Amino acid sequence: MAKVLAALRHHWKKSTFGACLLGWGGHWLYGKHCDNLLRRAACQEAQAFGNQLMPATMPLKKATVLLNPAACKGKAGNLFEKNAAPILHLSGLDVTVVKTDYEGQAKHLLEMMENTDLIIVAGGDGTVQEVITGLLRRADEAAFSKIPIGFIPLGKTCTLSHTLYPESTNQVQHITNATLAILKGETVPLDVLQIKGEKEQPVFAVSGLRWGSYRDAGVKASKYWYLGPLKTKAAHLFSIFKEWPQKHQAALMYVGPAERPPEEPEEKSSRPPLYVRLYRRLRSYWSSPKEFPQEVAPEDWEELKLSTIELSIATRNRQLDLARTKDFMDICIEAESVSKGEFVHRGSQKMRDPHMCPEGSQCIQASRCILQLPEGTEGSFGIDNEEYEAMPVEVKLLPRKLRFFCDPKIREQLLQAVVQ
Repeated sequence: MAKVLAALRHHWKKSTFGACLLGWGGHWLYGKHCDNLLRRAACQEAQAFGNQLMPATMPLKKATVLLNPAACKGKAGNLFEKNAAPILHLSGLDVTVVKTDYEGQAKHLLEMMENTDLIIVAGGDGTVQEVITGLLRRADEAAFSKIPIGFIPLGKTCTLSHTLYPESTNQVQHITNATLAILKGETVPLDVLQIKGEKEQPVFAVSGLRWGSYRDAGVKASKYWYLGPLKTKAAHLFSIFKEWPQKHQAALMYVGPAERPPEEPEEKSSRPPLYVRLYRRLRSYWSSPKEFPQEVAPEDWEELKLSTIELSIATRNRQLDLARTKDFMDICIEAESVSKGEFVHRGSQKMRDPHMCPEGSQCIQASRCILQLPEGTEGSFGIDNEEYEAMPVEVKLLPRKLRFFCDPKIREQLLQAVVQ
């Protein structure tokens, strides 16, 4: 023992390095063990759903999973197979996994998809945006949009997960909780933005649209990966050297908030017999007086010339409020007079919360707007963190258009807020 202590004291540098390496290895192994315990507990909970008895004549629910394996720098496929796939297969669902091979494929897959009971998106913000765009471009979107959608956050940016699930620093726990939330069946209605250019087909978003200098600098942050945690500040600092001041000019026309219509009653799955339907139709035709079409009041458009460092149009999905009586989207026009230091500091904040509206900005609530850009305008829009060419667009709010699965605790908090 004395010889061992003497050797350790004599080679203290190697001993210190070995102790640190052993401690790190032990911590890594303990983390893997905890992850396995989380997976086991989630699978046991999912198996309880799968063991539930059901009538022999009732078909299994069909769940179609759209998986983007390229998300999270190519790690999404492995994350799904380890953490989400076992839960889904144990739950008693008839699961079909469709992997996308290239960008934009999810849109085409949704346009051709046959009937399913659940749509599950496994990826990041870009995958969600592609799926809802493909879904709402369908000819039968009015019926197809009633299918509930589940979201398994596997991407680098998963803005929607902050709305649907509790925050978690453990990735395995976050994924398993999101997958179990789909099985529990609680849903919340989310607003959607319809963004249409002059020639292109409409694009749909659940978070919003950004156009400006912070967005342009933020997308270049990955180029400075070698600077580690300083890469975001470096991207905004170097953009100052290329051009300053940075201004974006446009014309904005908008209509104010719209009254929220009442909830539509859920349609019954069973269809009444033919003679009942004929009787109801004849009774409604002969008994009800013919109503003359009412004149629709013209929309009150307001016009605004703007010069800003960044413009954002965002849904209210981040602050869900089931008791809200008006439907609107938030338009944030940030002041163009920003110091260089503020630009760098605020750019770092916007990487964490892209649609934050800082003090001194002009905030507008609108249900519909038209953004006119000067001819020859260059740059790009960020629509749900996906890049699109900047062009004149019309943005229309589709209130409570889609229903997404959420954690039951989130749903309970929203209902309690309504009661209060």
